[in-house]
Amino acid sequence: MVAPTTSQDNLLLRQEILGSRRLSNYWWATVVLVAGTGFLLAAISSYLKVNLFPLSNTTQLIFIPQGLAMGFYGIAGVLLSIYLWLVILWDVGGGFNEFNKKTGLIKIFRWGYPGKNRQIEISRPLDDAQGIRVELKEGLNPRRMLYLRMKGMREIPLIRVGQPISLSELENKGAELARFLGVPLEGL
Repeated sequence: MVAPTTSQDNLLLRQEILGSRRLSNYWWATVVLVAGTGFLLAAISSYLKVNLFPLSNTTQLIFIPQGLAMGFYGIAGVLLSIYLWLVILWDVGGGFNEFNKKTGLIKIFRWGYPGKNRQIEISRPLDDAQGIRVELKEGLNPRRMLYLRMKGMREIPLIRVGQPISLSELENKGAELARFLGVPLEGL
């Protein structure tokens, strides 16, 4: 698993963005697959009256309604797990932010879902950068985000979505980027 990294020299600042290939996503995809398979095996065992589930004897379950309900939950769990594993395989949300003074370009790249718009890429001149905005929302669902304000565009999120980063790390990333681009840091 690749951790988010930042590389910088005088002319180039590149920030790697961790997408869906996080440890928590691997954990939940595995847990949902195991649970869904267990429910499915229990449902098939109750229908065939042959014990396919090694942890307990599920042949004693009545197929209608118990086995049928377990089969429904098993199919739903396996399908959800397949979806989670595909999102991990495709690395949805992964990519990089690149700020290059040598070429004079800002390049924001993210991987999306397969299809026509799989690669999401924004390339704009450095001069279009107007500021870096920090958004802090505390409470039950805390949100800490860093946005790039550009001329003629809506704000572009610059950090990964998911688990909020620490306030000091957010401030450091925002200040580093604002200093590199020579734009104001807003929202603190």
